[in-house]
Amino acid sequence: MVHWKLLRGAAFLLMLAGLSPFRETPSRAAQGSLSQSGVSQSGVSQSGVPQSGAAQSEAPEVPPGEWRSAPEYVRLFTPLHAHTESYRAYVSQRGLEDVLRGLEIDPSLLHPPGAWAPSAVLSSEAFGLTGTYDRAKLARLYGARRAIVARGPRGEGGRPTQAWTLISPYPDRKLERLQPGTLLIVLNLRSP
Repeated sequence: MVHWKLLRGAAFLLMLAGLSPFRETPSRAAQGSLSQSGVSQSGVSQSGVPQSGAAQSEAPEVPPGEWRSAPEYVRLFTPLHAHTESYRAYVSQRGLEDVLRGLEIDPSLLHPPGAWAPSAVLSSEAFGLTGTYDRAKLARLYGARRAIVARGPRGEGGRPTQAWTLISPYPDRKLERLQPGTLLIVLNLRSP
């Protein structure tokens, strides 16, 4: 099953940036058909900000400093049958507002309308409806509290290569406590 909400959001961000969520591939270009963009793995800059650009065959780099790789969240909140190399998850002890302030200097952030604007949403909207997590348990954990979510694209040369979702507070992996920091889920948009 495809995580349609994430894919739809990524396609929306691409369209806001003035780009098509589809591109021609060399093998099908002669036939005139389009294929959906594939995904590559991500690395991390020295500033602690996860970056795209690691080769497909390389192991993903763990962000230094403030970000910690959190693959358990990929299994929890991304589609079961998605290519797990399409997604990366990281956690930080910093709150969402602090993370967003730190990202303001990142030149790879793209700024289509509505991107990077934090909004309070229900847990089901923040985490989607696919993945292996217990939706009822997560809803009980958040209760009346809303997750604060910011989404936006990152790219190279003005072209999106990643769709980021930042969520705060975020649940621990057992869905028993809310953590005060920020969860980052990265969907890579670059073709392998």
